[in-house]
Amino acid sequence: MKFYNTLSGEKEIFTPNQPGKVSMYVCGITAYDYCHIGHARAAVVFDVLVRFLRFSGYEVTFIRNFTDIDDKIIKRAKESGMSSQAVAEKYIAAYYEDMELLGVLQADIEPKATEHIQPMQDLIQKLLNTGHAYATPDGDVYFRVRSFPDYGSLSGRNIEDLKSGARIEPGEAKEDPLDFALWKKSQPDEPSWSSPWGQGRPGWHIECSAMSEMYVGLPLDIHGGGQDLAFPHHENERAQSEAASGKTFVKYWLHNGFVRVKSEKMSKSLGNFITIRDIFQDYRPEVLRFFLMGKHYRSPLDFSRENLQESERSLKRLLQTRRQAESALENQKWNAQNLPQDMTAEFQSSADLWRKNLEDDLNTAGALGHLFTQNRLINRLLDQKSLRKSKEGKQLLTAFLHELDQLAQILGLPLRDPSKMLAELRRSKAERNTIRIELVEQLIAERQKARQAKDFEQADAIRDQLSALGVTLMDTPNGPDWDVD
Repeated sequence: MKFYNTLSGEKEIFTPNQPGKVSMYVCGITAYDYCHIGHARAAVVFDVLVRFLRFSGYEVTFIRNFTDIDDKIIKRAKESGMSSQAVAEKYIAAYYEDMELLGVLQADIEPKATEHIQPMQDLIQKLLNTGHAYATPDGDVYFRVRSFPDYGSLSGRNIEDLKSGARIEPGEAKEDPLDFALWKKSQPDEPSWSSPWGQGRPGWHIECSAMSEMYVGLPLDIHGGGQDLAFPHHENERAQSEAASGKTFVKYWLHNGFVRVKSEKMSKSLGNFITIRDIFQDYRPEVLRFFLMGKHYRSPLDFSRENLQESERSLKRLLQTRRQAESALENQKWNAQNLPQDMTAEFQSSADLWRKNLEDDLNTAGALGHLFTQNRLINRLLDQKSLRKSKEGKQLLTAFLHELDQLAQILGLPLRDPSKMLAELRRSKAERNTIRIELVEQLIAERQKARQAKDFEQADAIRDQLSALGVTLMDTPNGPDWDVD
């Protein structure tokens, strides 16, 4: 198993600190607003990683934090007339709702910053004692960036280039523009905690360093998050943790790529900010999850409604094949005819390759590609009744369902009840196209009555009426079925 380590800039063979055990920390949300699809991508990427590590036999301790005190939270509280705590609680609850729908597992440990003030203060005191930090007369505490010679290595930045762009804001008493806050003096109308340096609150970066070391110790096997966190957040975490402990902070740094809209990074300032809930108004959560896994996690991902619709069609193809395969296994008799060797060999090769793709830096796009190779082979088998009824055909159908179940478990896709899932996808698309499902079902019932009365002219007229609505009608051995064009 190999992962691309942001620190080294290379793929490295994954060897955890303790054989068979993995400690993993992923930065969670700052709880001041609803989650956007960039949050969704990070959550899904590291959810798949946890699932795959566990599938591969590792015992994983997974930590994902909540930042529940921050400038943005305080600002939102002032704007809304709520307390900072109420704002954070509101959006943490919304996060859990969104993630449950997306199929993202809860982490083993989900610490909140405000519940770990003392461990943060203890870490800050270590940095003060060793000269890596300093307190100002006003009650702020800063980290001395130049006291950590390796600063900038994680994000690939040169400290002199950083210096040229750094500024000291009014009211700051920094020794160096590069220094960052470990503890901030609180204003009269802000939440605060007592400390040896006066009333205040923690800086953003210190919380992850304190909580990760508290729960799993150093070094962490994996630390993850979005590409935008590599600098300054993860760079600062690494500097303060290693300066305080004298140990390596993290062995493998993993970062997922940005979600882009029309080739631009998604942001509120550009007006292209899309929340998870915006997507759920029109599409099933499973479609969004499938879309987020359609490209390698380190690559930028271009969001569009068209790309989302293509993911919906792809997911439907898998579900339709599964439903046909299950029906064939349940209802057919089998004979001794052999399958073509090229078919069985190609299927087995695809089964091996999807695993190898996941082992090679969690390549979900490659794994899905090989799953669709299997899907094509199974459809070829199902289309040829003589092949489908062979004993080898039965074995191949059974193997396909097994492979589908294994990969679905790792990718977090609910594929076990294809009829139910297909009906939900159909309903979602019908509502998106303002097609009244009750009217469709009423027309189908009327057509069935016309067919039973041998009034085929009326039955054809109803089919044409359904077609005009954007509905495709299929007559199957189990009765009529329909889909949205």
